[in-house]
Amino acid sequence: MAPITASREEFDEIPTVVGIFSAFGLVFTISLFAWICCQRKSSKSNKTPPYKFVHVLKGVDIYPENLNSKKKFGADDKNEAKAKAVMPKSSLHLDLEKQDLNGNFPKTIPKIPSSSDLENFTPKLFPEREKDSISPDSLKSTTSISSEEKPDKLGTLFFSIEYNFEKKAFMVNIKEAHGLPAMDEQSMTSDPYIKMTVLPEKKHKVKTRVLRKTLDPAFDETFTFYGIPYTQVQDLSLHFMILSFDRFSRDDIIGEVLFPLSGIELSEGRMLMNKEIIKKNVRKSSGRGELLISLCYQSTTNTLTVVVLKARHLPKADISGLSDPYVKVNLYHAKKRISKKKTHVKKCTPNAVFNELFVFDIPCEGLEEISIEFLVLDSDRGSRNEIVGRLTLGASAEGTAGEHWKEICEFPRRQIAKWHALCDG
Repeated sequence: MAPITASREEFDEIPTVVGIFSAFGLVFTISLFAWICCQRKSSKSNKTPPYKFVHVLKGVDIYPENLNSKKKFGADDKNEAKAKAVMPKSSLHLDLEKQDLNGNFPKTIPKIPSSSDLENFTPKLFPEREKDSISPDSLKSTTSISSEEKPDKLGTLFFSIEYNFEKKAFMVNIKEAHGLPAMDEQSMTSDPYIKMTVLPEKKHKVKTRVLRKTLDPAFDETFTFYGIPYTQVQDLSLHFMILSFDRFSRDDIIGEVLFPLSGIELSEGRMLMNKEIIKKNVRKSSGRGELLISLCYQSTTNTLTVVVLKARHLPKADISGLSDPYVKVNLYHAKKRISKKKTHVKKCTPNAVFNELFVFDIPCEGLEEISIEFLVLDSDRGSRNEIVGRLTLGASAEGTAGEHWKEICEFPRRQIAKWHALCDG
């Protein structure tokens, strides 16, 4: 009986040992998890904000995940308190789940401020400094002008710019627009919204929400761009495109505003601007630029070698005068496209150097039914790429294009290069 009693005592001690080891393991796991969380938190707090923009829509702030500051950028406690005191009690409360695809809030209609409201509101909202500021007389004269008296007037855009040195953040607030023309002839109104592009890189393109049936839209949307050094702000330009939304066709272009930031001093605080909206820069039909093309027909292999060499004197792609050209090459057989190629994009230049070679297999003997088309386009990430000019070479082509085609047929295996004027796209 004694051995059995000893074994039972040892068996009773096993749960105690297992419990002690489990407790130590649990404490170690919790400590390790807490240490990892502290390390991640400290690394996030020391990391600089990425180059991205924050969209502030009617007071709803959307900040980057790694920014821990709870204060608004570029506003201290006093200014924030003043802004809260100035804002009416009936300010909009946005429910982001109720907005539609265009960012609209159907149950909440923004109030269009009158001239008297702006007169009381503007000096308090922008206490620091103003340029081209709004006076009550100018507001009355702007709102009193009808489209019948001055049909060339497309309205006025109101916006503000500001720079936060602590966060290296450049902020643009698209406030409102006055006196827009009616793009819908039936309702005599518009559904305006604004696209904004930071030039010259054209990397950062943003747009506001669409406001329905109004000629005096009040957007009040702020776009914040991070990682822009203050020394580079002087080299930037803001391009605003004012459009009217059309559900059934392409949106109507109302006009545009180009605002260069050279000479603008933002160290003293926020600046309120107002600029007249002008017609979109329409390029002339003549002077589309030139394209240098080299062709070589190999009769033995029945191939056509095409070298896109250079482009020069390309017209302005937008109001900034900068374009990002590239060339699409389409090969046709009996008016049917059988092959296509394209060059790389050349940034911000009207005189591009491509030097790119393409080889096409010809499906028939000879070049009688073959034609080749060159399309020079301007690369635009935010919208459809626009055709700058067009060139077609073939047996039916006229002018220098026809002569060039005739020469490569008469002199096979010879590389022949010529400049050609581009036609309208």
